[in-house]
Amino acid sequence: MTSPAPLPAAAAVIGVDGCRAGWVGVHWSVDDTAAVLVAGTMLELVGGLVAAHGPVDVVGVDIPLHLPTDAPRAAEREARRRLPGRASTVFGSPSTAAIDAPDYAEANRLNREATGLGLSRQAFGLFPAIRDARAWLAGRPEVRVEEVHPESSFAELAGEPLLERKKTADGAARRRALLVEVGLTLPLVAPRGAGLDDLLDAGAAAWSARRVAQGTAVRLPEDPADGAPIWV
Repeated sequence: MTSPAPLPAAAAVIGVDGCRAGWVGVHWSVDDTAAVLVAGTMLELVGGLVAAHGPVDVVGVDIPLHLPTDAPRAAEREARRRLPGRASTVFGSPSTAAIDAPDYAEANRLNREATGLGLSRQAFGLFPAIRDARAWLAGRPEVRVEEVHPESSFAELAGEPLLERKKTADGAARRRALLVEVGLTLPLVAPRGAGLDDLLDAGAAAWSARRVAQGTAVRLPEDPADGAPIWV
């Protein structure tokens, strides 16, 4: 019997999630050391982590990086399909027509005109973070950057969607335990400016980023017609 091929070596990565202060990032090194930073912009966050802890192979970000122009994203439909009972954790990305709107009413109108769907207030609340991430990407950072979705990552880790809410004690404990099982141990307390749920999500983003670097990540969907996947 042929032995299974060994997994690729570990890679240094950064996982990023939004938080009240801007962004929280987890730098996960090849020796499984984790370092955490909170910063106001993606440029400050990634630059600060790399300067302090070394370069990385992939940055995984929990924010829409590819905005639709005329139809909802296939990746979001697939992510929702894979999360029965937790599909509501996948927000619809705003359209390119709506992202620079000055207020919710205008953004909702422009999004409906472009994609046929209205825009949730939760999605509108992500506009500043989406704009910041797009501005950072426009500067062509010298690292691979991919979109991830932490709740999908945790479901992949557990083999099933996690029905325990991440802001509950049981939900946080289970998510932390799943990360520890793969070698990622995070601080027990989140840094100032971020919540514990944000920190755990950044950890899940780092796990998916490492899978991207290793070539073992799942692409949602496998071949998106719009070229805008989410990686798990």
